[in-house]
Amino acid sequence: MRSISADPKPRTLEALVLGVTGGCGGAGASTAAVWLAQEAAAQGVRTLLVDGDRRGGGLELCLAAEDAPGLRWPDLAGASGSIGPGQLGDSLPIAGGFSFLSWPGSRDRPLDVEPGAVAAVLDAARRSFELVVVDIGRGTESLVSFAWDCDRILLVAPAQLRAAVASAGLLHELPPVDTALVIRGNTASAVDGPLIAESLGLPLHGVLPELRGTAGAAELGRLLEFGRRKAVRRFAASVLHLIDDAA
Repeated sequence: MRSISADPKPRTLEALVLGVTGGCGGAGASTAAVWLAQEAAAQGVRTLLVDGDRRGGGLELCLAAEDAPGLRWPDLAGASGSIGPGQLGDSLPIAGGFSFLSWPGSRDRPLDVEPGAVAAVLDAARRSFELVVVDIGRGTESLVSFAWDCDRILLVAPAQLRAAVASAGLLHELPPVDTALVIRGNTASAVDGPLIAESLGLPLHGVLPELRGTAGAAELGRLLEFGRRKAVRRFAASVLHLIDDAA
């Protein structure tokens, strides 16, 4: 098992931890998280993408990076205390210009990672990166383990009534941090977005482009390829700008 040890040289850098979660199943939160991390890296921001959904199948598969060398969550299952930020950053795999920490994209039963290990990893990540994007997932376990360590949260939902109702229910499980809405859809969704945001009491941070073939791209590991499209980059840059302004 690969391991990391404490780094005696402290870092003063404190990253923003941005959580992304779906208001309903299939909302596109993982896609949004990948594209935000990709755009931040393209802008020169030292970025880490964290897979927070143990039962999500492995975010690394969306990146076609399952063979990239570096640590995965099972390697950190027994981590405790303080983790050296320098060694964490140097030990993680890279795809799309950003580092990532994923659950393995395999059929094996994933090992349990103790809450203390998650907290230690995120603490080290804060001191090693400038932006940490966490794909939280929607399960209770993921919300408890990751959402409460986030500084801000983006709630992704399609412009649909049932999705809005489901999102309203999920809001009660989120921590009391700044939370904004991202609507997934086409140009028409930009009209419905403000109404849904108002009903949820959230600011609207943008419309996640619903590009034809995105679901297949995620399945085939081509999500980073789609992330280079102009519509996606405009979306991600706009969201990052709003988040930066609120900092």
